[in-house]
Amino acid sequence: MSNRLNHNPKLKHVLDWLIMNQRDARPRWYVRLLAPLYQHRGRHSKIYFSVRMDTPPYRRFSLGRHSVVESFSCINNAVGDVVIGDYTRIGLHNTVIGPVTIGSHVNIAQGVTVTALNHNYDKPGIRIDQQGITTRHITIGNDVWIGTRAVILPGVTIGSHCVVAAGAVVTTDVPDNTLVAGIPAKTIRKI
Repeated sequence: MSNRLNHNPKLKHVLDWLIMNQRDARPRWYVRLLAPLYQHRGRHSKIYFSVRMDTPPYRRFSLGRHSVVESFSCINNAVGDVVIGDYTRIGLHNTVIGPVTIGSHVNIAQGVTVTALNHNYDKPGIRIDQQGITTRHITIGNDVWIGTRAVILPGVTIGSHCVVAAGAVVTTDVPDNTLVAGIPAKTIRKI
């Protein structure tokens, strides 16, 4: 089916229009009603009612066992899968835009942005909103704590047993057992 869509841009455009509200950049209401059929939610996991789940069915969304997505967060897998492990907490007012893989036993504090998406802007004669986007996968290992208002940018891998300090902007990979802080985030010490 995906091969047929790649060779038929009109059909792809029509299906995209049927699934996604182009103005709101989110799945249409009738697609969201079907979300329990195509989202994977592990046993004893919870997504609070106020969470904006922009998860169309053509990408993967998976929330592990005993994991929680807290109020007023936004989860978006429209441009890449979002996979969240077991016993992980996505705090209040967070934004997660795929493709992103978040491990198990991860605590993400409030107001954190994890975005694998970037807008293209290199062609000065063309409006930025017409230049498309690029994505680079983000990986967050197991047993990680990300502090309030931190920003994790496209292409970053954060190893296991790491701490990202509040307000840090992570632009490069973080090795296992490391505490990082600052803008851009730098290694403060090994844990």
